[in-house]
Amino acid sequence: MSRRGPRPERRGRRRILISIKTKLGTLVVGAVLLTSGLALVAIRTSTEFRYITIFAMIATLLITQFVAQSLTAPLDEMTTVAGSISRGDFSRRVRGADRRDELGDLASTINRMADDLEAVDRHRKELVANVSHELRTPIAALRAVLENVVDGVSEADPETMRTALKQSERLGRLVETLLDLSRLDNGVVTLKARRFEVWPYLSGVLREANLAASQRGLSSTSGLHNRTDVHLHLDVSPPELTAHADAERLHQVMANLIDNAVKHSPPHGRVTVRARRGPWPDSLALEVEDEGPGIPEALRHTVFERFNRGQVPAQTGPSSDGGTGLGLAIARWAVDLHGGEIGVAESSRGCRIQVTLPGSLPARD
Repeated sequence: MSRRGPRPERRGRRRILISIKTKLGTLVVGAVLLTSGLALVAIRTSTEFRYITIFAMIATLLITQFVAQSLTAPLDEMTTVAGSISRGDFSRRVRGADRRDELGDLASTINRMADDLEAVDRHRKELVANVSHELRTPIAALRAVLENVVDGVSEADPETMRTALKQSERLGRLVETLLDLSRLDNGVVTLKARRFEVWPYLSGVLREANLAASQRGLSSTSGLHNRTDVHLHLDVSPPELTAHADAERLHQVMANLIDNAVKHSPPHGRVTVRARRGPWPDSLALEVEDEGPGIPEALRHTVFERFNRGQVPAQTGPSSDGGTGLGLAIARWAVDLHGGEIGVAESSRGCRIQVTLPGSLPARD
């Protein structure tokens, strides 16, 4: 299948390349016809050939200049835009991307490159801002606790140490998230798939979430969320359902989806995790559904992008900012590694996110 895909595109490129060749060929043919026509006129009118030759040369040069100007003018603009891009200005774009020749193809390529570089630059700035913001809070809290102990304001009792431990754990989760992001960018993660039973596996994921919530708040990349009021429900059918996947990466997916659902659940809400057989042999279909405000249809295609914190505030308190905006991006990355699909599904209430894993891992290039 992969070998057949590029052929239509190559045929399209070949068709586009012919257009400039046709222009140049037309120029040559036109010049020859003009010269031949003037030669015939000179023979029939007894005009001296030197005048006809001079006139033919002038006409040919004018036509060639006109055609050459239309072909080379975009190159000057491309050079200017490329220079701006090299200086870090990604706002300029090349005109003429709609031309039906290779110059139009080149203009489109430069514009796409500028779009990609602009997105990367924006993500870099957002990463620095978000990481700085997220790291500042636990570092400041940990420093305050340690300063109080050193200055004798408070004793190094278990309660004080537990406060310091919470902030250290939060820092550890943030660093782990950044490591996941680095692995995502570098593509260095290999899948270690195995077959396992879905019910005990998901039970363990939910048990960890409940334990974290009851002891110190639900573990999250954005901090600690004390949502002990949210009920987590597991629905697996059939009970003996099995899956073939990388358990560690799937744990990342489910933990991030559950964390996101809990953060946006109303007081005493319910989060349901469902598992069913997928549409293909050996495939697995998972759902995480909450009773929160849901995601507007216009924003569903962006919720899995990096640093997208969403426009609907979590109902865990006014201070909640929706996290670092990396949880769902990491979930999509882990699903993509499996060759699966993840997306926001229609739901009469709240948000319902569906995950489908194919069962057999895709071939890696």
